[in-house]
Parts: sequence; C-alpha cells; structure tokens
Amino acid sequence: MSDIVVNITRRLLADAGISAGMRVLDVGCGRGDVTLMLAELVGERGQVVGVDRDVRPLAAARERVRALGLAHITFAEGDMSALSSEYELFDAAVGRRVLMYQPEPVNAVAQLARAVRPGGLVVFQEHDSTRVPVPGGQAPLPLHERVHGWMWQTVKREGADVHMGFHLSSVLARAGLAVEQVRVEAIVQTPTQSFGIAAIVRAMLPRIIEQGVATEAEIDIDTLERRLLEEQQKAGVASIWELVFGAWARKPA
Repeated sequence: MSDIVVNITRRLLADAGISAGMRVLDVGCGRGDVTLMLAELVGERGQVVGVDRDVRPLAAARERVRALGLAHITFAEGDMSALSSEYELFDAAVGRRVLMYQPEPVNAVAQLARAVRPGGLVVFQEHDSTRVPVPGGQAPLPLHERVHGWMWQTVKREGADVHMGFHLSSVLARAGLAVEQVRVEAIVQTPTQSFGIAAIVRAMLPRIIEQGVATEAEIDIDTLERRLLEEQQKAGVASIWELVFGAWARKPA
C-alpha cells in the first residue's frame, strides 16, 4: 500500500476520534492493513475485530498478526451487512473501499450501525474516479489517462460505484447516522513523486483482462512504469490521480 494512502487513512482515523482503549470493528478488512493501523491507535487496552467475507486475505491477515504477536486483534469471516450478534457493541466501525462494492450501501451501513453502541462512530474512506480538469495549456498525459481508465473501468464492470466518494455523506445520513465531517484529499502524481501506479496495475492485471478492458499487449506491464515516468517528466507537470473521500458519523444516542 502506498505511503500516501497510509497517511491519508491514518489521519482520518485519528481525527475521527479512534483512540486508546476503544473496541473497533474493521469491515472488509482484507489482509489487515487498516486493522493494524487501528490496533496501533487503540493500544493493548483496546480491541480490534477484522471481518471479511473472503477467507484468502483473512488467512494472510491472521498470519501477519500472529507474526507480530498482537493479542488484541481477532478476525472473523462474514459480511458487513450480516454481522453475528455474538459480538458486544463496538465503540466504532471502520471501512475502507467497502461501500463502493455494496449493492445496497444505505442498508449495509444501517445494518452495520446495529453493531455500534449509541453515540459510537462509523468511519469510511472511499476513493472516487472523478477526474479533476487540468489547467488550460498544461501538457496532456494521454498514457496516464488511459491507465486511469483501465483501472476504474475494471472496477465499474465488477459492479462497484466508482463515485461512492461523492455519495458517501448521503449514504451515511440516509442510514440514520449524524454526519460530523466529510473531507477529500487528492493523490498527486509529479515527475519526482510516484504513486506506484504500475504496481497497482500489475496487481489488477488479471481483473483488467478478465473484464475485457484491455489486453496484456496493450498494457505491456513490464515497461509501464518507465513509460509513465517518461511521460510525466517530459510534460513536467503534476496531475491529480484520484480523490480520496473520508467521513465520520455518529450513531444517535
């Protein structure tokens, strides 16, 4: 995971009020990247439960936690909209890039809120595919635009809402939560600061091909990083790669 995204997520969690001693639920936890951030914030007196419906990343998450010897993290297989009643109520529920894949996000958040104590927090971070127009006269970046299209068109064809960032506040409010803050940060690519786009495309490559968005030959993954860097350096300009929305809301007391 890019350091840029790590820092954006960490700031969101801290500013939302995730702190020492809290019990926090991490929905759609995957390999546990956000789970580990939460564990650091709540400390050993707190507890973090990571939930995901895919057993493969859960196995990797469990191994990471086992290797680190963190006893205040546990994992469970499940869906955010159908959590087991076996858990005590949480002080907060957190999710990153989760709502965009929910067919009924309002209902999913409403169901999730049942696992949060009255007055507790619900925090989500969602990326958005909306492109920010470049200033007039700025040199074009056609390869960057093409790669951006490959990635987001793949996600869209997989059924995701690629504009969940802009929809985030409305989803939380319609689920019955009191929205306290919504923010957006931009991931900026410059000739000297790389976001690691080629690495993301490499990880997505089977999905891009499966969805018929681009062919392996079109992508030419082994030269992609070099071509992207050359284009950016030749243009000598910065570009906004994508927008990252964060929001937190509170369950009515």
